[in-house]
Amino acid sequence: IAATNRPDVLDPALLRPGRFDRQITVNLPDVKGREEILRVHAKKVKLAEGVDLAVVARGTPGYSGAELANVINEAALLAARRGLKGITLAELEEARDKVRWGKERRSLALSEKEKQNTAYHEAGHALLLELLPHTEPLHKVTIIPRGPSLGSTMWLPEEDKYTNRKNELLAGLSVSMGGRVAEEIIFGDITNGARGDIKMATAIARRMVCEWGMSEKMGMVEYGDHEDYVFLGRDISRARDYSEATAEQIDQEVRKLLDDAYQLAKSTLTTNRDKLEVIAKALLEFETLDGSQIKEIVEHGRLINPPPGASPPPGKKMPAEKPPKQVVAAPDVTPPLPGALGGAPA
Repeated sequence: IAATNRPDVLDPALLRPGRFDRQITVNLPDVKGREEILRVHAKKVKLAEGVDLAVVARGTPGYSGAELANVINEAALLAARRGLKGITLAELEEARDKVRWGKERRSLALSEKEKQNTAYHEAGHALLLELLPHTEPLHKVTIIPRGPSLGSTMWLPEEDKYTNRKNELLAGLSVSMGGRVAEEIIFGDITNGARGDIKMATAIARRMVCEWGMSEKMGMVEYGDHEDYVFLGRDISRARDYSEATAEQIDQEVRKLLDDAYQLAKSTLTTNRDKLEVIAKALLEFETLDGSQIKEIVEHGRLINPPPGASPPPGKKMPAEKPPKQVVAAPDVTPPLPGALGGAPA
């Protein structure tokens, strides 16, 4: 018996009859499977009364068995640090976010300019997630540094998804552009904080053109060998089986998808600049907002129910009406994890 995450790089001799001739594909667990996995690992810890693991399972689409085990372990550590007798849903949700999007880094000291830039960047992502159709539900938006990013906008699908419609992918491209567009609208300048957003959007747009037949100009043709990758040391390059002229057309189509997404993001945020300002200022005051609070701002123009127990630090002032025109660029590092759009990398 053997296991691998990369069957595409195995020597074909291993798969001949009489050797490893039976292959079993183990996919990521569905919601029922996630609940059962959580129950197995929860036997080793004590849960508080009323904790429903089915709720946690619905909120962890795309998590592997190992990640779910880690969620239980992290939640147990959080409960122990807080002196609790059992793990509550709050610890499980915090552990879920940590496993998927990285640990909060509250000790990282940011200048006020960087905080303002991050707040408007994340507000741009969050507002587009709320305003544009065909987007995933907004989970939370924060300017607390987490993982490689100074801020994050996180979403969680309502159910397990195995396919994406074209209009959903196009909406996702526009949401990816929201941070960069917000910087440009508010500050009249941009930072390198959108690196991860641009990288992810470009990868999706290229797959739309090359693999998924979602370009009218290029047609329903797969460009490049999807199954057979060329390995050069540790680098992976896609095998190309088309001409330079076709490659140029592909680049043009990818660029068009990204440019159209940018223009939609810009027109939407420009029209709703007042809401963008309110979200950013609320982030500067409370640091983290959930999806329901962003919805309040969009519907009522103000935050009606602030985060429970949240209050500005003593002596903290609300940001000025007009943010400064100059911003500080952060160093360029690894982009954010899937399922989140990060602000300026840290």
